[in-house]
Amino acid sequence: MTQYTRWRPGDARRQWTTRGRRLASEGLQRGLEHVLAESKKLVPLDEGTLERSGRVNVSGLEGVVSYDTVYAVRQHEELTWKHAPGRQAKYLEQPMNSERDVVLRLMAVSVRRWLRG
Repeated sequence: MTQYTRWRPGDARRQWTTRGRRLASEGLQRGLEHVLAESKKLVPLDEGTLERSGRVNVSGLEGVVSYDTVYAVRQHEELTWKHAPGRQAKYLEQPMNSERDVVLRLMAVSVRRWLRG
């Protein structure tokens, strides 16, 4: 199926097409998977349940990285708890902030491909 780029009359901005949205969504998926991989290096580790519960969910142009255990939020927010070396609280927030540029570059690859046609 051929996908054409549409232009608004008198406006140089490219409108989102089905292919453009799909490629942007794929880029978002790759970026969030990178954040998840980096956060798994920091997540507190006892039996590995918390680490294995990490997920990325992308729906269109919105995405979420989450850990799904009953204690995930408390473990993330409790700064006074002791952790094994290399593990920490704020295991999701820290990589989300520190890897921002990498995530944006991963997302840009797909969008750039779409813009080139």
